[in-house]
Amino acid sequence: MKFRLDVNLSIMLLLGALLAGGSAQARDLPDFVDLVEQNSPAVVNISTTQKIQMPGHRGFGGPNLQLPENSPFNELFRHFFDDGAGSPRQREAQSLGSGFIISKDGYIMTNHHVIDGADEVIVRLNNRKTYEAQVIGSDKASDIALIKVDAQDLPTVKIGKSSELKIGEWVLAIGSPFGFESTVTAGIVSAKRRALPSENYVPYIQTDVAINPGNSGGPLFDLDGNVVGINSQIFSRSGGFMGLSFAVPIELAMNVVDQLRTSGHVSRGYLGVLIQDVDHNLAETFGMSRPQGALVAKILPDSPAEEAGIQLGDVILKYNDQELRESSQLPPMVGNTKAGDRARLTVLRQGREKQVDITIGELPDEDGRVMVQSERRPETASDRLGLNVSDMNEIERQKLGLPGDAGVLVRGVSPGAAKMAGIAEGDVILMLDGRKVKSAAEFRKTIEAIKPGKTTAMLIHKPNGPVFIALRIPE
Repeated sequence: MKFRLDVNLSIMLLLGALLAGGSAQARDLPDFVDLVEQNSPAVVNISTTQKIQMPGHRGFGGPNLQLPENSPFNELFRHFFDDGAGSPRQREAQSLGSGFIISKDGYIMTNHHVIDGADEVIVRLNNRKTYEAQVIGSDKASDIALIKVDAQDLPTVKIGKSSELKIGEWVLAIGSPFGFESTVTAGIVSAKRRALPSENYVPYIQTDVAINPGNSGGPLFDLDGNVVGINSQIFSRSGGFMGLSFAVPIELAMNVVDQLRTSGHVSRGYLGVLIQDVDHNLAETFGMSRPQGALVAKILPDSPAEEAGIQLGDVILKYNDQELRESSQLPPMVGNTKAGDRARLTVLRQGREKQVDITIGELPDEDGRVMVQSERRPETASDRLGLNVSDMNEIERQKLGLPGDAGVLVRGVSPGAAKMAGIAEGDVILMLDGRKVKSAAEFRKTIEAIKPGKTTAMLIHKPNGPVFIALRIPE
């Protein structure tokens, strides 16, 4: 009997400890109630209308579609595709998003893609009041837009600092996913300064906060109720939330908004270089103890980088004394620097660190380049790497947008070291082992002079731009 009482007592004590532990754990979880009550009135729902031209039915199915005059389908096509005379009809496309009020007199921040192309922007407040908004300005590169409604004494959010966020910290979003207004979701900061493909100037905050279509443009709050970001994108294979959400840091967004408000456009700093990451193999070729920095793969003509003396193969290690762990950190730093300001770069050049002072320019409009196949020329074989290369004439270089003394064209690639390194037919070899390549004969001579078994860096121009690769010379 005593043994049974002891067992029962032990079980009761264990249950009590578990319940107490559970209560303590529950008390440690964040309470979002006050945060939501205080900030929901400043978060708005945004709906837009865009008129889209629809073709008349005479173009339906192509210009050869001819229906008999008494065909029953004529009336159907007139009803759905035109006004009866074959002229285009219009239809209205609608979209939903979110935003938040940053000033009492009606300035509202949202995403560029929420209002892009809209003919009408309607803002609905938390108290059900509705206003037609005016677009003050919009910036595609950062996906930030500023709109305004004609109202006074509106509730506003508090602007915080995303730079003070820590990975693992709780954050909260308020928005209108799928049109469900004032929806609250929470999660943690998964990463900071995250670079996304084709996004050069935004170091995104990555979270696992549930974000869906309609949340775009809404605020991301820290636990103190400060806006630290603008929910902008998700990574998804299904079109819905999959645990990867991205927000624009609020400091960057406010910089964009201030420029839109004062000048109507956004000015960004510009170096005039194309860069890439340094991997372990490239770090070895440059004598670096670990991969870091931004490797300069191309210098644009008449750019600040060219004027400052930046060279191909330089590895930019620091920008204004801020260390660069990855190349993706550099564009936002440069972009946030005002044109005309001076900056200091720390670069690794031929194994030695060097300080370079540079005057930052203003980012110009992008211009496209057309890549055109050139005519065949006699080949010069380089059996050691498995490459067939040839000299280039001036016309070929102009078609590829290359300077007058640049490179040899890869005509063929056989199995070997070059193919394993990723060199393909049509690539242009610009630099090898720290030396510019100006002719096929010079290229072969450089190859023969490199010690067998050495790993060296090669700069090649591919259809999507220049890139350094690490190439091991076969023994």
